Amino acid sequence: MVFIGGAGNMAGAVIGGMVASGYPADKIVATGRDKEKLKAFCDRTGVHGSTDNLAAIEHADVVVLSVKPQVMKELCESIAEKVSARKPLVITLAAGIPLAAYQRWLGAGVPIIRAMPNTPALVGTGVTGLYAGDGVTDEQKSVATQMADAVGIALWVEQESGIDQVIAVSGSGPAYYFQFMESMIDAAEKAGMDRADAERLTLQTALGAAKLAVAADVDVAQLKRNVMSPNGTTERAVKRFQEGGLPELVAQAMGDCAARAAEMAKELDK
Repeated sequence: MVFIGGAGNMAGAVIGGMVASGYPADKIVATGRDKEKLKAFCDRTGVHGSTDNLAAIEHADVVVLSVKPQVMKELCESIAEKVSARKPLVITLAAGIPLAAYQRWLGAGVPIIRAMPNTPALVGTGVTGLYAGDGVTDEQKSVATQMADAVGIALWVEQESGIDQVIAVSGSGPAYYFQFMESMIDAAEKAGMDRADAERLTLQTALGAAKLAVAADVDVAQLKRNVMSPNGTTERAVKRFQEGGLPELVAQAMGDCAARAAEMAKELDK
């Protein structure tokens, strides 16, 4: 398996998770332009490194593309001849680029999977949305699932447009929670709490709430009710959120996110 751009943060997290979960490090090749950064990454993970993309994919069955969307076309066109001839499974980690673009850039008949991981993959608690193009086998889908499971959980979508919804929920979702945490920390500080204490309490509370929600056998609405006593402090705070339109605002923001993902697909599909 070859990761082009493998020493970057996201690909690096995936590689690290795969190695930690038992995938043989000596069967992974990471490529990159920065020799020192690449060497440090390979020394840390035990994978092979290369600064030559074409040489790296010479015998690869799986090629993972992990470069910025803005340079993806250039990368694909530089490896297209070899990929088109051998037709390895191609997994792309880039947001916003539709399969149709990859098919033009790499050639028809190449099996392609779009993977949309999120940043918590860096700490092994990520979510990766997956969509398979035509010609992808069950065995190849299993490879992508294994890769995603190494850094969290995987979710396959039936339609490519489903990736936009994954982006709206989990791809961009960490930023929503960070925004809420930031607002809580700011509010606590304004109320007189030391900022470091406010941050410590806020982050631990968020961590605890997430762990409780994952472990519980009831939905989050019930968990919310479990914290609320009639006419109590939590009920008053939640009522303020609801009166302020928080549910509607969240829906609108997620809708905007999904719409922007669709717009980016059109912009990058050139």
